[in-house]
Amino acid sequence: MAVSLHARILDHLARVIGDLQVAGDVPAGLDRAGLTVERPHDPAHGDLSTNAAMVLAKLTGTHPRQLAEKLAGRLAMLEDVADVAVAGPGFVNIRLTDQAWQNELAVIADQKDRYGMSPVGAGKTVNIEFVSANPTGPMHMGHCRGAVVGDALANLLAFTGHRVIREYYINDAGGQVDILARSAHQRYREALGESLGEIAEGLYPGDYLKPVGEALAADFGGRYADAPETDWLAIFRARTVAAMMETIREDLALLGISHDRFASEADLVAAGKPDDAEAWLRERDLVYDGVLEPPKGEVSKDWEPIALPLFRSTKFGDDQDRPIRKPDGSWTYFGVDLAYHFEKARDADELIDIWGADHAGTVMRIVAAAEALTEGRKRFDVKLVQIVRLLRAGEPVKMSKRAGNFVTLADVIREVGKDVVRFMMLTRKAEASMDFDFATVVEASKDNPVFYVQYAHARICSLASRAAEAGIELGDPPDLALLDGPSLTLVKRAAEFPRIVEAAAAAREPHRIAFFLEGLAAEFHALWNTGNADPTRRFAYPENLPVSRARLFLAAAIGQVIRNGLALMGVEPTHEMERA
Repeated sequence: MAVSLHARILDHLARVIGDLQVAGDVPAGLDRAGLTVERPHDPAHGDLSTNAAMVLAKLTGTHPRQLAEKLAGRLAMLEDVADVAVAGPGFVNIRLTDQAWQNELAVIADQKDRYGMSPVGAGKTVNIEFVSANPTGPMHMGHCRGAVVGDALANLLAFTGHRVIREYYINDAGGQVDILARSAHQRYREALGESLGEIAEGLYPGDYLKPVGEALAADFGGRYADAPETDWLAIFRARTVAAMMETIREDLALLGISHDRFASEADLVAAGKPDDAEAWLRERDLVYDGVLEPPKGEVSKDWEPIALPLFRSTKFGDDQDRPIRKPDGSWTYFGVDLAYHFEKARDADELIDIWGADHAGTVMRIVAAAEALTEGRKRFDVKLVQIVRLLRAGEPVKMSKRAGNFVTLADVIREVGKDVVRFMMLTRKAEASMDFDFATVVEASKDNPVFYVQYAHARICSLASRAAEAGIELGDPPDLALLDGPSLTLVKRAAEFPRIVEAAAAAREPHRIAFFLEGLAAEFHALWNTGNADPTRRFAYPENLPVSRARLFLAAAIGQVIRNGLALMGVEPTHEMERA
């Protein structure tokens, strides 16, 4: 299989560094983790630029420009390289031959949906936990962004050679699910014919629990209508959580998302896993019995020191040690969460948690726990996802989960479509808040990134019929040497895709794929639009069949790259729009 230009250049650079090691200019066994090959911001600096000389010089204590000159001299002898120059403190700027870019189009055509795929993951298993919404109701837009970010990141990691486990952690223990069970009991009594009026204060009032109540009434009749809570709470809790999880799975399916594994908090506790984790940590003196410091600020007169089992979180950078049990001996949420990470680390080389921004205060302690539980041998990332503000023509859409009038994810998907929702959730960094305006996300405007990227793909799809109408037959492979400067500039943008994929996977940032597609679409539209003023610049130009065939080949390659990027985002490409 043909190898992408990105991979070839990295191989070239690795061989050149190897030659310098053989020559004694660079010691063997150096860590090359910080070495990059990227497109310069200024095209005048070349097609690619590498910091290799500065990275290696820092590790070896040599002068970076002297090392850069040696790298440049060897890189200049490579077949793909037209020119090499040393700039600044030791950057090596590389200009590639036109033939190298023409060859890259052939690589895209050869690799098709594999273009951009990378083996950098080396088969490592990554457990990525995302969504994990409390099973107290249908999914709303507060859950949507984390779901899309997590799923797109899982796609990205699988594309770069990782084995991915998509996991959902069900918080089905504790007070919230007891409230859920009591709320379902009220709906159960309603289904039996009782007139209860308003839902009691503190319960979930949403109508989504009515079908649950009806199902419970059908199964149990009036057996638990007036029974004490101890008789029915556990039964109703399990049944209602199961019903809510089925609803959540259906909502996620509307987004094209499924999980490989569902882990239950209740099952974890019942199986004694927190006890196992505590014992493991005590053996290593990472849990001890101690007294918490008093709360900062004014201390309540009711506060008194209580001995609790504490995890030595401060040993790993936290600001205080953390209790894993409550005064009554039950587990704290952190204690159970610690055990959950202990379990899932058993069959994974790396762990990723996708959390809502409201969990920011607990990141340090769980990072500390993961470092302790994996003895620092496994990478652990927590990605915080900021809120999405729902707007309609600029006006906020109010929602309240507890009031039962929130905007559900299913409602949004039905209105604007799965692909619009998924694309928009990836148009900003997960850590940045974003607005989702129902009016603007469906606009046919270049300011709408969903439309602009999809329109580029639809235009490319339209070229087949345009070419047929003009009597252009593709036939044999075209002469790509006929592509001029503007066309090769577009190739250079498309050829960044493999590098962007690897960088996005390494940084755990799937939004980089959306940014790349926006830039690629913009350059494609700009090249397309030159044909509006000058017919000789059109992709389908029957007066010059050889040039037209080369341009159509170029367009097909761009379409392939767009499809590959959209696939990572979980978005279906659009094949037809209003002809332009």
